[in-house]
Order: sequence, then C-alpha cells, then structure tokens
Amino acid sequence: MKHLTFLIMVIFVIGITAAHAQINLRDKIKNQTSNRANNKADQGIDKSLDKVEEGIGNLFKKDKNEGDQPEPGTEQQQAAPQDQVNPAVAAPPAFQSYSKFDFVPGEKIIFYDDFTEGNIGDFPIQWNTTGSGEVVTNNLFEGRWFNITNGDGATVLDEPIILPENYTIEFDVVPQKNQDDGNNVAWSFNVLSTTKPKDIDYGLARPGDAAIRFDFAYNTYYHSYYRDGTPELSGNTDKVRLLADKKYKISIWVQKERIRLYVDETKVFDLPKAMSKNYKFNMVRFDRGTAMFTNFRIATGLPDMRNKLMTEGKLVTYGIYFDVNKDVVKPESFGTLKEIAAILNEVPDVKVNITGHTDSDGQDAANLDLSKRRAVSVKAELAKNFSVNADRLETDGLGETQPVAPNDTPSNKALNRRVEFVKL
Repeated sequence: MKHLTFLIMVIFVIGITAAHAQINLRDKIKNQTSNRANNKADQGIDKSLDKVEEGIGNLFKKDKNEGDQPEPGTEQQQAAPQDQVNPAVAAPPAFQSYSKFDFVPGEKIIFYDDFTEGNIGDFPIQWNTTGSGEVVTNNLFEGRWFNITNGDGATVLDEPIILPENYTIEFDVVPQKNQDDGNNVAWSFNVLSTTKPKDIDYGLARPGDAAIRFDFAYNTYYHSYYRDGTPELSGNTDKVRLLADKKYKISIWVQKERIRLYVDETKVFDLPKAMSKNYKFNMVRFDRGTAMFTNFRIATGLPDMRNKLMTEGKLVTYGIYFDVNKDVVKPESFGTLKEIAAILNEVPDVKVNITGHTDSDGQDAANLDLSKRRAVSVKAELAKNFSVNADRLETDGLGETQPVAPNDTPSNKALNRRVEFVKL
C-alpha cells in the first residue's frame, strides 16, 4: 500500500512538473517570439535611423561640396576669403534670356587681366590703389579674382590707357557686403579724363577733369557725369537688384559721346551725351565700396563684320565666350552671334568654316580637342537659335597652333582665344 501511495505521488508530481514545463515552454516560446519580433522591429528602426543619419550626413557633405571647394591644404583653399561662403548660388541665365542683348565687344583687345600673373595673396601687377586689395580664389566661382578690401580707396590701372572714340569695357564682378551695413552692397566704377594720370586722388570727390561714374547698390543703380565745368548731371534706375556674393557681367559700350551699360543681359543705362568730345579719357577706376572682379577687358572699335566676312573673306571674333576648358557657348555671346547670323541669312548661298583657336595653356592635344568642340557648339547655336542652315556651316579647330600674338601676357593670350569664320 505504501508503494502504491508513493507511486501515485510520483505520478502526480511528474504531471505537475510536466504541466509547469509546458507552461514555461509556452511562455518561453511566447517571450522568445516577442523578443525576436521586438529585435526585428528594433533592427528596422535602427536601419531607418541609420538612413536618416546618413541622409543628414550626406546633406552636409553636399553643402560642403557645392561650389567646388578644394581639398584641405591646397593653395586655393588657403587663399579663399573667409566671407565668401554662400552655397545658394543662382543658376546662370538661359541663352534665350539674352534675346534683347545687343552688346558687341570691340575687335581689338588693348587690355586684359584675369590675374593669372603674380601670386595669390599679392596685389595684382597691372594695378595701383590708395586702398588695399589682393588676388584671391574663392569657393563660389572659378578663376582668380582681384578682391578690393578697402572701400575708402581708389583702384586704377597702373599705366594710363588712352581710350579711343569707340571702345568696350567688360568684367565679371562679385559685390561684397558693406561692413557698415550687413544687408547692403555698394561700389562704383568710373571712366575719367585726367591731366594727372599718376595722381589717383586728383580731383578728390570729382576725380579728374571730366568723368562718368556708375554707382551700384543692392536696390538701385545710379549714374552721374560732369564735364566742361558744368554741374553734375545724374539719374538712377532700379531695373535690377544687386546682391552680395552673386556674379554679374558688366558690359560698357562707348561710341563717341554715347555710353551704354549692361548688367548681364539687361541694358541699365543708355546715355546719348555723357562722354564729352572735348576730353580724352584715359583712366578707369573702382572706388566707394568693395567688390571682387576678374576678366577685365578693354577693346577698341566696333567690328565691321559684313565687310570682314563678305569682302575680306575672314571674320575674327572675340565676342563668343566660353568658360575655361568648357565648350558651351555662354549667353553673353548672343549679340555677336545675332550679328553674324543676320549676315549669313542675308546671303544664303555663302558657306563658311567655323574654326576655334585657344591659347597655349594646357596640353596641346587637349587644346586641339577643345577648339574643335567649341566650333561645333557655335555651329549648333547658329542653327538652333538663329535659323542658319547647318549645311552651310563647316567646323574645325586648330588649338594653339596658329597664335596671333605671343602667349606671354593675359592680354596676348586673350587675343589667341578666338573664333574665326572663313568664307568658302
């Protein structure tokens, strides 16, 4: 009987144990399933967070790379001004936005400076100032720039330049914020006649003996001129707003007494009697503010394109622009291309060869290829935007092989960078 009672107790304990084990196993399975589900959820959340963090990281990396910042330790980064950081750079205007742009640059370059001579951080060789400035690179725009850092001074060409009756002046400019007012920009550009070309301050507030001055600000453009002892004559416009850290192309066209000024594609001023015929103008001058500028170009004469192409058989033009090492025709070429297209469309039987030329900077083979691609781009623009029959246009490129001047100065290199139209 005792054995029977013991056996029943053992069976009872085993049953309870088995039941408890089943409960534990069920709980363990449930818990493990829950844990695995939670782990998977956690992993999913972790992956999502990783992607978010990666996206945020890439966003900052993108902001850092926009503007083509150089690698740390390069000359370009070391020389870049610290106040030139503004990643929100507007896209360049489209080619067709220049449809009313009638500016055609002079055919003979008498001065050009892109500040490739001299060293970064030094004052440029061909200029003089009563203030201060230096050649810099920056993280927004390619090339070297002359950064005028003292707005109270005047900056002029070191050697006087006698300007003829007809000439053009062009330069790229990036206005800088006025240190006294963080929201405003202000700077001035003058064309002067002076009997003391080495005395930058001659005339003080009204420099020189006669002049026209253009003042540029963030909400207005202002011009004034004086001559022959007359009071100052002036006017203003608010056609275009000028912003800090944005690049603009300034184009000035003088024909005897008439002067026109363009900001990018917009004609801002057209003054018929501003340039006195009683004076010889011989100084260009920046003052009254701070700005960075480059590609400063003075050229004489309005090219007689029709006579050059139809009579002489070859038209050499410097009014078709490209960025450095690029083959895309820039929009400010519109005026020149429009004139050439008008000639070609009036004589539909004439065929021409478009030939690109470069300076000697860079590798020979690369320059040859670049010149050929640029000629093809010019043909494409004439056909696409000016309705010139493409079958009448042949293209070629000769790179640096046929220079018209020594490749020893910025001005001479600018003469070698050209596009020629040869009558066939």
